[in-house]
Amino acid sequence: MKFLLISPKNRTVYNFRGELVREIEALGYEVVVTGPDQTDVDKIEALGARFIEIPMNKTGTSIKSDLKYCRALKKLMRQEKPDATLGYTVKPVIYGSIAAKLAGVKNINSMITGGGYTFIATTPKARVLGLIVRSLYRVGLGVSDRVIFQNTDDRDEFTSRHLVSADKCRVVNGSGVDTERFKPVPLPDAPSFFMLSRLLKSKGVGEYLEAARLVKKDFPEVLFFLLGKIETDMQDALPEDYIRSFEADGTVERFEETSEVRPYYGQCGVYVLPSYREGTPRTVLEAMAMGRPILTTDTQGCRSTVINGETGFLVPTRDVESLAEKIRWFIKNWNRIPEMGEKGRRYCEEKYDVRKVNAAMLRFMGLVKGKEEHEK
Repeated sequence: MKFLLISPKNRTVYNFRGELVREIEALGYEVVVTGPDQTDVDKIEALGARFIEIPMNKTGTSIKSDLKYCRALKKLMRQEKPDATLGYTVKPVIYGSIAAKLAGVKNINSMITGGGYTFIATTPKARVLGLIVRSLYRVGLGVSDRVIFQNTDDRDEFTSRHLVSADKCRVVNGSGVDTERFKPVPLPDAPSFFMLSRLLKSKGVGEYLEAARLVKKDFPEVLFFLLGKIETDMQDALPEDYIRSFEADGTVERFEETSEVRPYYGQCGVYVLPSYREGTPRTVLEAMAMGRPILTTDTQGCRSTVINGETGFLVPTRDVESLAEKIRWFIKNWNRIPEMGEKGRRYCEEKYDVRKVNAAMLRFMGLVKGKEEHEK
């Protein structure tokens, strides 16, 4: 038996799907992974998977390039003859599903890990691009046998827009988190806040930085940390000079991307993610698993990760003042952090443990038998 995982970025395979790959292999499948380049191939092969490079521009809008990607996937599938496929994010979902249908694959699975840029941007270009993406989704999801969502809001929007029929949809609790690897560590004595993200407008990085600057006027001793690479080729990337200005004036200390994020969660008391929209944010799950309260937004994918007022707080999107207000609350009530963090850890264990999430996915994809448990 053979399973093909269609990935948009090599790093996401071992970071977000590593446990899933191992569990599929344990069922007797050979797992083949496609990715756009040769980055970190050794880490994918360390999972036991076989890697095949299929070049793809994740953010490009060239129809010629996308059709080339689709043809390459179809050729690969005709050669490999997988019994089942799973694509995640926009292009692997759309073109991976179409290629699988053309290649005669019998079990085609797609995972929607969030609406993405075209569902939240409001510029004329983004609106046109959104129409095109939604039209392509109708085709790709139309030929998929099963479609996995990471929150009910996305599922409801996709079905209400008639992008996919409800009977082929299921919701799982994100990608899950390894609660044995991400364990609680001692909290810092002094108030400190942390955000880990690509440095994009839609992730709420600007709101985090602006709120931090406001708060530091009253509490200059409070620490704010940010981990993420400055992007240059993303549609909504924040300008480098804008980010550098917050580093220069001491508002935030920024760290570059790393494969080991646990020490950074460990040095903060509260994790912050003011995103405009998510599937289910993995960073929030990791921070919860390590016993950190969460400050995030009341929007798709984020709202379900927090029990408001108990494991953290929800604030409106794009609202610097509300974000700063809750940061101040945490500073003034730092003695509440341990209790909120412990509740968040228990919530994470109950709902987001990767073993529970993967078991639900394997049942839905038909790789194992058993009663499905999912959100209606």
